[in-house]
Amino acid sequence: MSSNPSSNATEKPPIIWVNVSLFTITFLITVIGVPWYALTHGFSSALVIGLIGTLVFAGLSITAGYHRLWAHRAYDAHWSLRILFALGGALALQNSALHWASDHREHHKHVDDNDKDPYSAKRGFWYSHIGWMLREYQASRYHDYDNVKDLQKDSIVMWQHRHYLVLTVLTTIGWPIALGLMVGDVWGSLILVGVARLVLNHHTTFFINSLAHIWGKQTYTDRNTARDNGFLALLTFGEGYHNYHHIFSADYRNGIRWWHFDPTKWLIRLGSWFGLTSNLKRTNGYQIEKARLEMQFKKAKEKAQISCETTLATLHDEFDMVVAKLRDYYQVRKQLLDLKRQAMKQNMHLPSMAELKQKALTLRTAFEQQQREFAQRLQLALRGPQAN
Repeated sequence: MSSNPSSNATEKPPIIWVNVSLFTITFLITVIGVPWYALTHGFSSALVIGLIGTLVFAGLSITAGYHRLWAHRAYDAHWSLRILFALGGALALQNSALHWASDHREHHKHVDDNDKDPYSAKRGFWYSHIGWMLREYQASRYHDYDNVKDLQKDSIVMWQHRHYLVLTVLTTIGWPIALGLMVGDVWGSLILVGVARLVLNHHTTFFINSLAHIWGKQTYTDRNTARDNGFLALLTFGEGYHNYHHIFSADYRNGIRWWHFDPTKWLIRLGSWFGLTSNLKRTNGYQIEKARLEMQFKKAKEKAQISCETTLATLHDEFDMVVAKLRDYYQVRKQLLDLKRQAMKQNMHLPSMAELKQKALTLRTAFEQQQREFAQRLQLALRGPQAN
């Protein structure tokens, strides 16, 4: 097999017939069998609830477990939570956590490289969505998993990896049968909670590899194809804010605003209140806002196609002033947070805290005013020379 799958279009890697059969059979059962069974037998409310619960458990095990915990080490988790994620990952049937994390780290390291990114979006929607799993494109990578040596020290990850097939059978088949016996409809449970749920889990996850690199906004960077898409976040437990994730991948959050739908973030945060999660990593606010401002400035310059060197120099100076005020604000904000932690630790009131609060408020107001003036200046530049 060629080590470079794109080097010779006439030589394609061998087909993985197990994967082809799995994806084809489960899809056909879902689009044909589910409607037929619904019309001829019907699905009870208990099975519908079982479908939703199983879908959420498997999905969050991928997003909170496979992705943010193991692939990116964005936080630490208690052994009990890691076991649940390992079982839910087997239920999601997306390979072991070790294998999944290895693929995903390669994706981030070589994003959009058609030869090294396992599911490069630049090879098209079909390839990045599911095609990359239908042939042995990078089989040589899976001998020692040298890019996930840290995970090889996790006993739960390795336990799941060694017993993945057994765990998959017990969860993806055993659980629907057990639920069907409890509600008196084994076949209905196998079709709905077993097969249809699996297809939904698969393709919503796969959307992050495909649609999230095609559809949406490049809010923080255009150095790769990743996009932010709120609609995809609804389907993927918060993973749709993908442009942010690709530039700040160590952050346990994908949706950083309060209005962003990111139940994975909420689960991880909730876990910290009960001692189930710890060491939650967050990107510094200054870095986030600076990246966002840089993209806004870059897009505005490209759209305006400003040729006047004086105007460009003025805009650059004003942009630097905005960034400077942003930096000053976050420096004082950090001092204030550090002081608050110190006061709480020592159970005392520090008079200087009020001064820092006022200073932070003043700097924030100054930054927001400078940002508004800069935005107005950009709008004038976009309208053309006649507006200047």
